[in-house]
Amino acid sequence: MYGTLAELALRSSTTYLAKPQYILVVDRNPFVQGAFLYWMRPDMAPIYVGASPVSTGKPGRFDHFETPTGVYLHSLANPDFRAEGTKNKNGILGYGKKGMRVYDFGWQQARRGWGSGGPGTIRLQMHATDPYYLEPKLGTPQSKGCIRISATLNRFIDRFGLLDAEYELTASEGNRLWVLLPDRTPAYGAGRYLIIIDSARDQRPTWSPAQRGG
Repeated sequence: MYGTLAELALRSSTTYLAKPQYILVVDRNPFVQGAFLYWMRPDMAPIYVGASPVSTGKPGRFDHFETPTGVYLHSLANPDFRAEGTKNKNGILGYGKKGMRVYDFGWQQARRGWGSGGPGTIRLQMHATDPYYLEPKLGTPQSKGCIRISATLNRFIDRFGLLDAEYELTASEGNRLWVLLPDRTPAYGAGRYLIIIDSARDQRPTWSPAQRGG
């Protein structure tokens, strides 16, 4: 299902995959709240690799946006960084433990989730979250508009460079990129795209685990 939705999203955004690559699909639907990793190539159907729970935007409070849908390029135009491991004023590790990769997709238009709604602008990021207070709530909408993922998924994508096509290309040309792990093992077919969709489900699918957060 999500492979087909990814193909439709790519087509509607006039994005063509010239090479085989990994693509991450996030379903922001409140009954799903999941990330789905696919291996995609131009000449065959998408191959499902695995899935993990996420948290996307939770409208209803000030400064909380609905996570926007679309195809987003992971590019050096919006450089990633790593979590410093410092707590905010509420004692929360907003980006997760020190060293967690923060994937940056730049400024994007998103619907405001407070007041009269309407369009607004957010810095769209995908990152780990507090492992004690917020990671147990993955699988439910919780964020201000970004995509929260588990530390395990963060490390997996980071270690194998699954979205690092442009980063690895630049590194191969002799440029030092501090954000890349020195002991990483880049996978063949590093990708460039995060696809956010809304499956428009009106109930929880049978394969989705019960949500733990409120």
